[in-house]
Amino acid sequence: MIDIRQSSLNIGTLGHIDHGKTSLTRAITHTWTDRHSESLKRNMTIKLGYADAIIRKCQKCDPPSCYTTDETCRNCAGKAEPLMRISMLDAPGHETLMATALAGSSVIDALLFVIAANEPCPMQQTKEHLMIMNLLGIKDVLIIQSKVDIVGKEGALKHYKQIKEFIKGSSIENAPIIPVMTNQGVNIDAVLEMIAKLPKPERDLSSQPIMYVVRSFDINKPGSNLAKFSGGVVGGVIKKGVLKVGDKIELRPGANFSEPGSKKQSYKNIVTVITDISNGTDKMEEARPGGLIGISTEIDPAFVKADGLVGNLVGHVGSLPEVSTTLMLQYHSIDRKDIPTQRLKENEPLLMEIGTKTVLGYVKTIKKDTVEIELRMPVCAEKKTRAAVLRNISQRWRLTGYGIIE
Repeated sequence: MIDIRQSSLNIGTLGHIDHGKTSLTRAITHTWTDRHSESLKRNMTIKLGYADAIIRKCQKCDPPSCYTTDETCRNCAGKAEPLMRISMLDAPGHETLMATALAGSSVIDALLFVIAANEPCPMQQTKEHLMIMNLLGIKDVLIIQSKVDIVGKEGALKHYKQIKEFIKGSSIENAPIIPVMTNQGVNIDAVLEMIAKLPKPERDLSSQPIMYVVRSFDINKPGSNLAKFSGGVVGGVIKKGVLKVGDKIELRPGANFSEPGSKKQSYKNIVTVITDISNGTDKMEEARPGGLIGISTEIDPAFVKADGLVGNLVGHVGSLPEVSTTLMLQYHSIDRKDIPTQRLKENEPLLMEIGTKTVLGYVKTIKKDTVEIELRMPVCAEKKTRAAVLRNISQRWRLTGYGIIE
């Protein structure tokens, strides 16, 4: 029997703003991932959206290739048998929110690269998101040509040729291109079939666990009885190892314990106990790599509000990397035609995405390609972690390279 309690793949979405990433996620998972109030007000994704879905296949249809995330087949109304569970991470496309998109890229196994047919290819964020794929080495990519119903057959074919020209010579040159009509559900079954056929990554279950925190929550409702308060919940992805209910865990770099109004930040690691593990719908006794999970803890709910613990690493007590406010990076610049190539300068501000943490730093010293960065807040990261680097160019943060933590 197939175990569908935990996801086999973390599927991310990237693409230019308003190209249909969130609508595609809803078509697959039946969940609208823009839960954040500012996202709803501005009609754009600001924080990482997330949702799980179970890909199923109907064996009765002719041919037997009907893939769906519903329990029944839409063609024959027969029962659709479960194949696998996936987790969807919906990343924002707007350039000013690039760091959030980069955060999603650090915890995904494969990508749906959404390119809308009603605009020329490539748009600006389409270019930058392709750079992210090359930067992070993501090769399992499906290109989703959205909004083909708006442009018609001839327009869709013309746009298809633009996509092929755009990806020529890139790491995803041979990626399949799937045209869809998201709001009508047309060709979503083809997308699901291609996802189901993607290679499953090998998981490391024997190492000490490390989990990247993507979201954090207070699940207590206003006015709840204090005696019945639940501890904070952290949600994220386990990169290696196994976490179990009852495990004593540590979060690094932890939380800011500074006094209100204090200019000096004082971060301290958090030690707590796992009281519950959930995949969003089902309780589990343990969680392994793959898929988004929620871990209930005994953490004071005040610390988890408004994603206050995003960017932390979770692991067994004493097993995580050391926390630091200084990083040594082996810096690699990206050749960009739209930005002049310039060497890093001492005291230059840099915006970096390290794991799922966005942090501001300043260049302290430069020796050839090795750069010492002084951070405004502490981070916890493994050596050899790849950090995306954005520079402030013409009053805008632009992706210019990446660094390998030494």
